[in-house]
Amino acid sequence: MSTVALQNGDPLLTGDLLVHLDAQIGSATRLLAIVLAQSAAIRARDVDGVVREVSAFQAELERRTRLEEDRSRLLTRAGAALGVAPGAVTLTQLTPRMTIAEAELAHTRSAELQGLLAELTHEHTCNQALMRQELAFLDHLLRLVDPEAPAAGYANPAAPTRPSPPTAQSSYRALDLRA
Repeated sequence: MSTVALQNGDPLLTGDLLVHLDAQIGSATRLLAIVLAQSAAIRARDVDGVVREVSAFQAELERRTRLEEDRSRLLTRAGAALGVAPGAVTLTQLTPRMTIAEAELAHTRSAELQGLLAELTHEHTCNQALMRQELAFLDHLLRLVDPEAPAAGYANPAAPTRPSPPTAQSSYRALDLRA
């Protein structure tokens, strides 16, 4: 039995915290797998694959909403046990109230979660850059086909637009090669 149970009457807090960390790790692992699959689809220019992964990402974010609600309840319970506001609770404050094994496990899981979230953030940022690059290229191609057409919805709405006037030589030419 953990010392948390002996000191504050909440025998489930430590166990619930460890289970919650496992759930967070599972969710972060699923999100990372989705983001990596999305990256592969972007690089392969697999539109259906990108859309499928975006849908999977959104579904996992909805599941994370429930995890965040659980996290909020855990922080409230831990705050009551420690006599601090829920937002001020840290793992470091909780571990002295756990057994040594529980504290080590909690720190290990927390470190794993932080690493997964850092990798997820990095990969997601890379995907956003790849998507911007692909959309800019598509916008460029569309402007080559019809330079007088208004932006096709891929341009940054905050960026000033500079339509290039077509000339007799440049209209509808993607490549102008001369030997």
